[in-house]
Amino acid sequence: QVQLVESGGGLVQAGGSLRLSCAASGHTFSYYYMGWFRQAPGKEREFVAAISWSGGRTYYADSVKGRFTISRDNAKNTVYLQMNNLKPEDTADYYCASDPSPISVHAPRPGSWGQGTQVTVSS
Repeated sequence: QVQLVESGGGLVQAGGSLRLSCAASGHTFSYYYMGWFRQAPGKEREFVAAISWSGGRTYYADSVKGRFTISRDNAKNTVYLQMNNLKPEDTADYYCASDPSPISVHAPRPGSWGQGTQVTVSS
């Protein structure tokens, strides 16, 4: 069974940075697309970023392009989300997701999810 455990969330001032991590187990990590989604209070969960099996392709929501970077270390079964120049509107619970098929804003929702980590950006 796939298990995804996020870490690295917290409280940061606007303009600051955070790095989220997601440790995966229970599957062959390099066979899975990995993604990050977020859900703000009262809003639907939305796509943030995704990375292909080998890490050669990355995809971002327009709202985070140029500020967030997704990466993965297949040797450590871990995916990362480096978030720079954070804005109050980035405040949300961030979820790691995995799926054997590509993850994107247009794709069906991924099959496996973590429990989420909270990110709060103060103005």
